[in-house]
Amino acid sequence: MLNALLDWFNRSSLVLQILIALILGGLVAWLWPAAAQSVSLLGSLFIAALKAVAPVLVLLLVMAAVSSHRPGQETQIKPVLWLYVIGTLAAACVAVAASALFPSVIHFREAPKVQSVPGEISQVLSTVVQSLFDNPVNALLNANYIGILAWAIALGLALRHATPTTRTMVEDFGHAITRVIQGVIRLAPFGIFGLVVATFSSGGLEALKDYAHLLAVLVGCMVFVALVINPVIVWTQTRRNPYPLVLTCLRESAVTAFFTRSSGANIPVNLALAQKLRLDENTYSISIPLGATINMAGAAVTISVLTLAAAHTLNISVDIPTAILLCVVSAVCACGASGVPGGSLLLIPLACSLFNIPNDVAMQVVGVGYVIGVIQDSTETALNSSTDVLFTAAACRAAERRAGLEVARI
Repeated sequence: MLNALLDWFNRSSLVLQILIALILGGLVAWLWPAAAQSVSLLGSLFIAALKAVAPVLVLLLVMAAVSSHRPGQETQIKPVLWLYVIGTLAAACVAVAASALFPSVIHFREAPKVQSVPGEISQVLSTVVQSLFDNPVNALLNANYIGILAWAIALGLALRHATPTTRTMVEDFGHAITRVIQGVIRLAPFGIFGLVVATFSSGGLEALKDYAHLLAVLVGCMVFVALVINPVIVWTQTRRNPYPLVLTCLRESAVTAFFTRSSGANIPVNLALAQKLRLDENTYSISIPLGATINMAGAAVTISVLTLAAAHTLNISVDIPTAILLCVVSAVCACGASGVPGGSLLLIPLACSLFNIPNDVAMQVVGVGYVIGVIQDSTETALNSSTDVLFTAAACRAAERRAGLEVARI
């Protein structure tokens, strides 16, 4: 019996196993809530394993990719970055439009204590720039992916002058850590099972009833971006039906990201998916870790929707120029929202300052964000992380199309 089960586990699709884990997790949380604390340990261990290996994986893969790059060898980093910017701005515009069409009113409760929040955009940008110059050991320990990328690129450039044996050793280390990642990802069904049980048994879903309309606008915007805006952007690059690629990224990246609630923890999943899609390694080894830091369409939606909900609650009129400015501010602020679950919420007071909303009210909006975070933050992370690999794939496929090398695949 055990051998047959192991044989099925090794042969069956990972997506099928995750789907079964979702169903079983919901059943356990409903029928046996007393077991939730013990079972949720599986989810905690899974997230810890992903977070532990992701910084080292990024460092080694980027070092190997940069050190082996030769002059004249084309990569698609610049097109991917442009897609990140366009996607984030488009998401912010969708959120502003949806908030105007379906205005939400917030019923405030007492706001919980939260971390200190930035006062202006310059502070957000300053934090991002300072992250570039972090101590390499500190960057690895704190999963500062901007700092890790900076050091990996610098070391990779330096290693171009090393002996071939040294560069081969770096590549071998990268392949070794990739094998470790593949082993962790194979255990995803057990991790997802534990996370589902923890989510549904914690009672966090009960608190969502008072904010059903606000959640509907938030999640609706993110779903619209994922299923309408992103496919349009992908089509402009590939000139092919975008939905097979879009649905593949949602199925194999967004589901895991939804439950881990961490773009950083989902980097190994995205790298494995990029390899499965046969994308250019020199591109995805850099663009996906970078996307986990700066590609924050979901965060832009959260900042815009909650800020405008606060404005509507206080009967503050929103004119078109201010709405456009909010789109830009949300997109810029979203880049500083990475690395912390619910990090986008801490930037809401900054956006609220555009409408002269008092800081104590803005902090209550942040408190509401934490209440609905069980759905909001999960959906936001799923959109953010799946878009990283989606836009990377779109840029690589566009390059293939331009070069006349398009092949019959997803």
